[in-house]
Amino acid sequence: MASILRNLARAQQRNHRKTMNKQIIYFPKDGKPTVVANEWQVWDGERDEGGIPDLEHGLHKVLVPFHWWITHHKNADVITRANKGEIGVWFAADDDILKHADLIEEGKSLWPVVGAHFPIFRDGRSFSTAALLRDRFSWTGEVRAIGDVLIDQLLQGARVGFDAFELRPDQNLDIGLKQFDLFSVTTQNSWRDQRSMQEVN
Repeated sequence: MASILRNLARAQQRNHRKTMNKQIIYFPKDGKPTVVANEWQVWDGERDEGGIPDLEHGLHKVLVPFHWWITHHKNADVITRANKGEIGVWFAADDDILKHADLIEEGKSLWPVVGAHFPIFRDGRSFSTAALLRDRFSWTGEVRAIGDVLIDQLLQGARVGFDAFELRPDQNLDIGLKQFDLFSVTTQNSWRDQRSMQEVN
């Protein structure tokens, strides 16, 4: 089953890379949801020759697979790009982030953006990834939902720890924004309320 899901994720990720959205929904903890330009290309790590390929669409910032980062994060060109704030990572749904806690702690000072990938919208494991990043690692940077991300997932994602959403290309961003009109009544016990309480204290 795990191998089937991984193959699905790879196939979906290839398609996602070819049809990436030029805009995303950004919903900061203390702000309002807006549509902003997408500055990050998601790379699937295929055709890996030890380095990051030339990026498409004139972009300079890339989200690399976490499994690729584990292998290549000490390469000189990777270090240079990371120090410029041009590299983030994305986690597959089956990545065990607790197993690599040291690398993730180091990533706090390197990765401006991390992504959590939904291989298919019915697979909710990336909700847990976002929650772990916020709760266990006290992650304060951007956590972006990528992959098979539908409008129906926005409220749940915003509650557990996501503050950015790259919707599947067939989803309507304007309709997505309207989902957050209900957010004021769904934030009880959410990541956003918990963090706000901590900051007040």
